[in-house]
Amino acid sequence: MVTEQTVKILSVNVGLPREVTWQGKVVTTGIFKEPVNEPVMLRTLNLDGDGQADLTVHGGITKAVYAYPSEHYGYWRAELPRVDLSWGMFGENFTTEGLLEEAVYIGDRFRIGETEVIVTEPRMPCYKLGIKFGRADIIKRFLASRRTGFYFAVAREGMASAGAAVELIGREQQEISVADITRLYAFEKDDLETLRRAIEVKALPENWKGYFQHQLQKQLS
Repeated sequence: MVTEQTVKILSVNVGLPREVTWQGKVVTTGIFKEPVNEPVMLRTLNLDGDGQADLTVHGGITKAVYAYPSEHYGYWRAELPRVDLSWGMFGENFTTEGLLEEAVYIGDRFRIGETEVIVTEPRMPCYKLGIKFGRADIIKRFLASRRTGFYFAVAREGMASAGAAVELIGREQQEISVADITRLYAFEKDDLETLRRAIEVKALPENWKGYFQHQLQKQLS
């Protein structure tokens, strides 16, 4: 579970979609985020000054804000020593301290400044992460590392800023963590007991529940 250690937002990062050329094609992406020094309004679908390009797979109520643990940057600096890894490099809106996937549970509710957010799901990488890093292999490496970060739904709008404390104010359950969802998706698809429990987690988005239900049926057939 989240401990009494310092838990805060180190950086708030935003960026509007832009066109880039990737593998000979023009692509629109919102993965390029830059830190902002002033407080930013966090709304139901995103932060002011931020946006997602393809709303069929990015954004929406359950993926309004993407958080990535600052603790993972050390791992990636060792893995990618020639890459400049500044806050926001993974496309995250919040670079956090003290929130790791194994200790954050789906449905956890946090107060951040004026706002309240709810943890919904891990981030699954797509080809646009490859665009940001300029290398397609980062997608497999990102998932294999299990350092996915996670998404928030916004329960109460308000101003968010770097340095804000993150306070756990509610916990739906203490069985299915963010790391568990990634594990079930990519590594241990035959863990029937945890699949069953995941499907029952209220805050888990319906597309995840449907996917896990299909996995469960496939294992049992």
